[in-house]
Amino acid sequence: MATTTDWTEKYKKKILPASKAIKKIGRGSRIFLGTGCGVPYHLVQELAAHADQMVDNEIVHLLTLGDTPSADPKFQNQFRHNTFFVSANIRDAVSEGRADYTPIMLSDIPELFRQKRMPLDVAMIQVSPPDRYGYCSLGISVDITKSAFESADMVIAQVNQKM
Repeated sequence: MATTTDWTEKYKKKILPASKAIKKIGRGSRIFLGTGCGVPYHLVQELAAHADQMVDNEIVHLLTLGDTPSADPKFQNQFRHNTFFVSANIRDAVSEGRADYTPIMLSDIPELFRQKRMPLDVAMIQVSPPDRYGYCSLGISVDITKSAFESADMVIAQVNQKM
């Protein structure tokens, strides 16, 4: 078991402002967004704010609630959404052909990621602050998020102090 000192030092080295974390995403990346109540909205806003540095990225998600600025038509050269569930905030983009819908059973999505049939370059998720042992929680929106972050090449986590 890691000592408190071991994980706290590693944790401190990984902390970055969201704007710097977003800059680590390469062009042409497939980016997974945490779902439902676990959507990392601050990271989503930063993604749109830095869209001028992004090219040809695919954003994969199940259910996003609220504002989805990267689905705006002005970002169609930077981002293309691929959703497993067509919610209200992405419906127009799918209808207009600016986003894709992948029909799949929810229970099949984890294997899609794990078997690399849909490889993920980046998983953008929301987590609780680490506990005394260094573990973070995904909160109430675990669904496909766990398999996504375990399968992604890079994980960018928004730490939510209220989780």
